[in-house]
Amino acid sequence: MRTIENFTSGAASKAERFGDVFDPNSGEVQARVRLSGAVDLDAAVAAAQKAQPGWAATNPQRRARVMFEFKRLVEVNMDELARMLSSEHGKVIADSRGDIQRGLEVIEFCCGIPHILKGEYTQGAGPGIDVYSMRQPLGIGAGITPFNFPAMIPLWMSGVAIATGNAFILKPSERDPSVPVRLGELFVEAGLPEGIFQVVHGDKEMVDAILDHPAISAVSFVGSSDIAHYVYRRGVEAGKRVQAMGGAKNHGIVMPDADLDQVVADLSGAAFGSAGERCMALPVVVPVGEKTAIALREKLIPAIAALRVGVSTDNDAHYGPVVNAAHKTRVENWIQTGVDEGAELVVDGRGFALQGHEKGFFIGPSLFDHVTTEMSAYKEEIFGPVLQIVRAADFEEAVRLPSEHQYGNGVAIFTRNGHAAREFAARVNVGMVGINVPIPVPVAYHTFGGWKRSAFGDTNQHGMEGVKFWTKVKTVTQRWPDGSALPAMAEDGGPARNNDAFVIPTMG
Repeated sequence: MRTIENFTSGAASKAERFGDVFDPNSGEVQARVRLSGAVDLDAAVAAAQKAQPGWAATNPQRRARVMFEFKRLVEVNMDELARMLSSEHGKVIADSRGDIQRGLEVIEFCCGIPHILKGEYTQGAGPGIDVYSMRQPLGIGAGITPFNFPAMIPLWMSGVAIATGNAFILKPSERDPSVPVRLGELFVEAGLPEGIFQVVHGDKEMVDAILDHPAISAVSFVGSSDIAHYVYRRGVEAGKRVQAMGGAKNHGIVMPDADLDQVVADLSGAAFGSAGERCMALPVVVPVGEKTAIALREKLIPAIAALRVGVSTDNDAHYGPVVNAAHKTRVENWIQTGVDEGAELVVDGRGFALQGHEKGFFIGPSLFDHVTTEMSAYKEEIFGPVLQIVRAADFEEAVRLPSEHQYGNGVAIFTRNGHAAREFAARVNVGMVGINVPIPVPVAYHTFGGWKRSAFGDTNQHGMEGVKFWTKVKTVTQRWPDGSALPAMAEDGGPARNNDAFVIPTMG
């Protein structure tokens, strides 16, 4: 059986613990991944420490050229990467290509790093005094990434970290570890020095080793909120800079004037695409007013019935299996919890079986109605192909529902009313807002990040926020006295002295 190894510049790992990597379409184990620990991390850090100073000293234009070439290589190998991703995650090929493409958009942003890294300059801040700032790399950064986007999120983190001059160590999910390794190979092929991008596989033991390692200056994490909080707390206690993105329960507000046909089309992809395994999925829809709720429900039922669940390579499938058997059981248990709590299960996706793939980890689409805010199935993230209808009496309640939820990642409003949309966007207590956009993930040159229990730390992913996270600012105040006004030599034969005392610019 194939064993997936670390991608590092050190010696091969001798760790003797392994994890199973499944094919979600068949339910069969297709590979095993070596689960490393602190010893292997130490070797990766040593390689990073050796390579990083030279990379930091490489001028930004040359670093950008590596990014350009890496982008080209990923595009050339897109089909291979998408098939590899789908075979371990389960998402359909089109979703896998989108996963990779969204990561590449951050790499495109990083191709402009010479401009992005330009500092600030003030001439004449005081008498003969100029002040300028520069952004310098932190040294060694690390990323801990989830299973649901094994290309996009590693590229979000590593692209900005590497472009700004850092070395980067990635600990991907052990559920689908092959794509990150392949990305590492393509980075080196693109001209990145060995040791600048490395991949170490592992579980909690490796996570703790990363958080505790004194040579790692910053950690970026995406995963569940409980673990995000743990990562943030432990990393900060170890003196690191940490950004930790957690879970979500994104709401879609449907105003009475919304185009319901368009809303249903958007919900079909946003709620059920990638089997709902997205932190920016739209699992809660909030129709405003009973008339809107009734009409929306009537349109949703046939649309859900028309969804095609298939294997990852089925070009006609809307979504594929979930990642493994444990996750399938978790989602189905949440469906039962919703029933037990009194929600109306309008469409039940449990028990779905795909002919010829009966052992695959498939779940049909589910729809709940009359979900209330007291239900734990509403409060918690299900992370599966389950859509919940939570009815709101009016606009004020529609603003309040996502604002008061423990998660604050994303929210969308569907309306033709510009004033309502503007008011909602200004008032809602959520980090990312879509107006007639069901999945409001910002473009790569803006920034990604939620509020409340969806994010821990003060700096978001990618865009200029990412540049700020992976760099530190150094500010220089300089003065060049006019040498012509000074005697060439002091009377005692020593160097000339300037008798004009320095005055702090703000006091001049």
